[in-house]
Amino acid sequence: MIKIELPKPTVTITQREQLVKEGDIEIPSIYGFIDFHQIPRDKGGIFMFFNKNDELLFVGKARKIRQRIKKHFEDNVSPMIKHRDEVYKISVCIVEEAMDREIYETYAINTLKSKYNIDKAFFR
Repeated sequence: MIKIELPKPTVTITQREQLVKEGDIEIPSIYGFIDFHQIPRDKGGIFMFFNKNDELLFVGKARKIRQRIKKHFEDNVSPMIKHRDEVYKISVCIVEEAMDREIYETYAINTLKSKYNIDKAFFR
């Protein structure tokens, strides 16, 4: 049997209820998150959306992780379209190899029982 272990998250950001002021600078939020800049722009990886109860809502992968996460909040065809307001925490694992991303995504969906991934779920 092959043993797969998910990589530890490189970045985890949580939603903030209001703007944070640092000195005289107001930090604007992007979809309720003010730490989007911590997510790498040109790296590939997998991402996981969690709710306030730390339940896994959705797992995805991308060659350019920040743009893909933003798409889930903007796109009209995203599987998360009706559930965007549930997302409280986003964890990102940097994984450069495309095949590794595919394996980790499918593994996370099925072992952690992601709520809104229906296309790769074997446990339903």
